[in-house]
Amino acid sequence: MRTIDRWLTSPWRRLAAAALLGALPVLAFPAPDLWWWAYVALVPWILLVRSAPTGRRAAYDGWCGGFGFLLAVHHWLLPSLHVFIFLIAALLGALWAPWGWLVRRLLGGLPSAGRGAAALLVLPSAWLAVELVRSWQGLGGPWGMLGASQWQVGPALRLASVGGVWLLSFLVVAVNVAAAVLLAVPASRGPAVASLAATAAVASAGWAWAPRPEVDGRTRIAVVQPGVVAGPDSAERRFDREERLTRRLAGEDADLVVWGESSVGFDLADRPDLARRLAALSRSAGAQVLVNVDARRSDRPGIYKSAVPVGPDGPTGDRYDKMRLVPFGEYIPARSLLGWATSVGRAAGEDRHRGTGQTVLDVGHGLRIGPLICFETAFPDLGRHLAADGADVLLGQSSTSSFQHSWAPEQHASLAALRAAETGRPMVHATLTGVSAVYGPDGRRVGPWLGTGTSGARVYDVPLAHGVTPYVRYGDWPVYGALLVLAALGVCEGVRAVRLRRAGPAPLVPPARTAHESPVRPGR
Repeated sequence: MRTIDRWLTSPWRRLAAAALLGALPVLAFPAPDLWWWAYVALVPWILLVRSAPTGRRAAYDGWCGGFGFLLAVHHWLLPSLHVFIFLIAALLGALWAPWGWLVRRLLGGLPSAGRGAAALLVLPSAWLAVELVRSWQGLGGPWGMLGASQWQVGPALRLASVGGVWLLSFLVVAVNVAAAVLLAVPASRGPAVASLAATAAVASAGWAWAPRPEVDGRTRIAVVQPGVVAGPDSAERRFDREERLTRRLAGEDADLVVWGESSVGFDLADRPDLARRLAALSRSAGAQVLVNVDARRSDRPGIYKSAVPVGPDGPTGDRYDKMRLVPFGEYIPARSLLGWATSVGRAAGEDRHRGTGQTVLDVGHGLRIGPLICFETAFPDLGRHLAADGADVLLGQSSTSSFQHSWAPEQHASLAALRAAETGRPMVHATLTGVSAVYGPDGRRVGPWLGTGTSGARVYDVPLAHGVTPYVRYGDWPVYGALLVLAALGVCEGVRAVRLRRAGPAPLVPPARTAHESPVRPGR
């Protein structure tokens, strides 16, 4: 231990260690998918931060750990953004600097049992505040939220129906803090054990008492995944392949056929020949075909990404325009300042335009769908609002063609399980390339994934449920609770600072003389 302490006396070695330890949680996400690792992955980082000699150094440790965490969960963007990904991770990693300061404030040195107990509530709340800020679409969105690593754990999915992915993140961080306290703070082991027991009790209560979605019907939804189509005229050749795959669905009794994101690269008003071919496919399949148009609109300026249903007579007239765009991928924030990003990576050469609101689409057969496009499936609030507006099925259209050989497709497909569990609605995640998946209203997988190497079509028998989950009813209440905890901490710290200021400095008292000391007489 002393050798490690001496090694960490170098600021640069310490910062490198913080970045490495901050990256450890990535192993809990797909593709490694070691979900259990999430419950101890933060412990080494916490132990490093609490050993910081000053609050400023602890803030730096938090900052660098956040840099490592963000870089790890977004590493697959490196081929697209190149060196720019390091700048983004460094800027957003600063959000963890206050968290690092709080770790040392509450756990540094020899903390009392009270400080240790406070850490078990404050540190998960502070982590949730960081996730809230970085979940803003303009800062990159909620990709890699720690609770999302629990997407295939049954009790965790039940808890997601109560408090969303926010509740899962809070509990995962609380377990990590308790484990760190058990290891390094003997005086607070009692509260740490109590915290672990409380977490287990909450998980058990969620498993036992959270409302279970009751299946009240079924629908058959077909997913068409063409796979990678590259080279000249790729948009035309992709459409041809999707058309051939969709023809195979004749006689399958599908209620809806879904194509992936950017499956149609032309505005259908400008290409009536494509609209006629899609209408013929709808008649053949006996169901509407939901395509995704990524093209310049003929009825308004700009490029939009839109979910467009096509029936036997052509486009139905309904559509959903994507609202939350991918920073740098679909638009460049402050393009006048950051437009140079197009010269160092595959950033958007022209900004896409945003839709104005969410839409529930009626696609026939009594089925109402809530469309989400690509990046939007990461946002818990979008799925919650669609379920509250009456959607029977959440439906995400995606494409990960730029990241086929990375962990991104599996990570993206896993998010649909959480959206399904949060809302009590099944979710279909249909991709152009990548991983297509379907989940029931409890978040459990329905049928096999269509992997990154798949070019084909498959019909899924999807269970339907229409109850209202606590998360849909009450919203992001774990976030509000976390902010209340932090506000209470701020008040307590403010009161403490005022009391110390009023008390003033301690009076200077000459040290007492011992019995064998004699006073020094003047002149001697």
